[in-house]
Amino acid sequence: MSDKHIAFTFDDGPNTTVTPLVAEILEKYGGRGTFFVVGNNINDASAKVMKYVHLNGHEIDSHSLTHSDMTKFTAKQIADEIEMTDIRIRSVIGEETRFFRPPYIAYDQLMFDTIDKPFICGRRVDDWDKSVTVEQRINGLLEKAEDGGIILLHDQDDNYATVEALQFVLPRLAEQGYEFVTLSRLFRLKGVPPLTDRPIIYSNVFQTENTYQ
Repeated sequence: MSDKHIAFTFDDGPNTTVTPLVAEILEKYGGRGTFFVVGNNINDASAKVMKYVHLNGHEIDSHSLTHSDMTKFTAKQIADEIEMTDIRIRSVIGEETRFFRPPYIAYDQLMFDTIDKPFICGRRVDDWDKSVTVEQRINGLLEKAEDGGIILLHDQDDNYATVEALQFVLPRLAEQGYEFVTLSRLFRLKGVPPLTDRPIIYSNVFQTENTYQ
């Protein structure tokens, strides 16, 4: 068993195009990922993909209902976003979400006070931006990989450049001894309980303050 673990996480699904490809490439290298889904992106077709991905051992978590800047919301609006997203996810996979990633990585104290889930960021390569080339994504991912690390990527519809980057990066990291695990498993393997009682947003499980980019 490896002693180097990393969590690849994906925002803005689920969809029927890129989401299954991302899951497939992770599984090819014995890994599992975490998918932060947008509640309003769950429809009959994408729900089938989400359920299949979940049954294959990947984790499903919350990226809000509407992908809005929640720092502009009241406490009730924040709570409603979280509750409605959880209801939609639970109706498909039968489980509660464990983590929350704020849209745009925009957060404030009211969100921490209202949402009873650990907040997740992750090391980024801005792969939501189509102008970021596959080579730039590859170089960024290899540079930012670290034990206990969380990688933030996007499985939004048509983001095939990230699939291509993963096809190169995952075997290289596997050769370096990395195991690709879900967020829940990453915290568990490292013996770190994720905190909800302080304003921290994780990009590495060993983090104690918001210093990562």
